[in-house]
Amino acid sequence: MTSSDGAFDPNTDEGSRVHTLERPTPETAREAILDGFDREAVVTVFGRCTVEYDGRAASTLEAGDRLVLFKPDGAALVHTDAGQQPVNWQPPGCEHEAFLEDGRLQLRSLRSTPDEVLRVGFERVKQVSTYAMVDSSELSVVGTEEDLKTRLLEDPGLLEPGFTPLATERETPAGAVDLYGEDGDGRTVVVELKRRRVGPDAVGQLRRYVDAVERDLHAEATVRGILVAPSVTDRASRLLVEHGLEFVALEPTADAAGD
Repeated sequence: MTSSDGAFDPNTDEGSRVHTLERPTPETAREAILDGFDREAVVTVFGRCTVEYDGRAASTLEAGDRLVLFKPDGAALVHTDAGQQPVNWQPPGCEHEAFLEDGRLQLRSLRSTPDEVLRVGFERVKQVSTYAMVDSSELSVVGTEEDLKTRLLEDPGLLEPGFTPLATERETPAGAVDLYGEDGDGRTVVVELKRRRVGPDAVGQLRRYVDAVERDLHAEATVRGILVAPSVTDRASRLLVEHGLEFVALEPTADAAGD
C-alpha cells in the first residue's frame, strides 16, 4: 500500500506486506511507525533529522537527510548517503519508541544494559515504510506464531497445568485474541502469542485484550492475561508486573526449544 496524502489505515489492503507513506504528517507517521512495531515489521523512516546518542559515549549530528531503520529484533540504524556503515546504531534487544514533541516526530531506541539512548528528531518526514519481511531460513529454525499456537493446542500444559483452550482468534473490540481458555480454577485466560523477544508494545496489546474481555463478561469474572514468547525485555517484564499480567517463556517449535 502506498499513500501520498498522509492518511494511514493499517486495515487497508490487508494482503499487502508493504505499507508506504510519502510526506506524511508527524502524527500519521507516528501511527504508521507504531503499527509497524506492533506487527513486528521492519520500519524505515526517511527525512531531515537530528541524531543524538547518549551512553558510554555521547555524539550529536546536526540536521540532515537520513534513513533510519528499525528491525524487529530491536536493532536500530541511522544511515547517510555515504558508506556502507551506519553513522549511529543500536544492537538487537533494544526497545523502540515513537512520539511527538512540539509537533515533531521523535524516535527513540533504548538499551538497558548498558544504559544507552539513541534519539532521532525529525524536522520533516519524507517517507515511512513498514515491511512484513519473512526470512525462510530463519522460520525453519525459529518457527511462527501459528507454530506456537499449535504447540499449545496440542499440549495445553505447556502454558500451565490445568489450562483448557476454548477458542482461537476470539474477536473482541480490541482485536482478535490469539488463544482464549480457562485455567484449572475456571478463570478466563487471554493468551497473546509472539514468536520473538518482545517489548512494552506486546504488554500493552495484551492489556487491551484483557480489558476488552473483562467488559464483555459479568462483573465478577476474573480474567488473566498471559504473554507467551521466547523472552521479554526488562521494561516489558516490569510492565507485566505493574499491570498484573503474566509471562510464559516458550519457543514456537520444540526444535527451537531444544526439547
